[in-house]
Amino acid sequence: MSITAERKQELINEHARANGDTGSPEVQVAILTERINNLTGHFKDHHKDNHSRRGLLMLVNKRRSLLDYLRKKDESRYAELIAKLGLRK
Repeated sequence: MSITAERKQELINEHARANGDTGSPEVQVAILTERINNLTGHFKDHHKDNHSRRGLLMLVNKRRSLLDYLRKKDESRYAELIAKLGLRK
């Protein structure tokens, strides 16, 4: 269900704004999106796993908060990230 260290490093390198950037909203949203996608696939086989479903809802809410923050700070960065990750507005 969690992502591997290699995949996480790929996401960081792909979405980082500068070298060594791991805390920008773009990187955090990309990592959360990967985790959300993994959990969504998990629920296709384990539809009664309500404990993990709670974790999924918390991840979705955290991602939404980060996206709202990014939209307030810089609309162009928000639009670019949404397009790159294929998220709905």
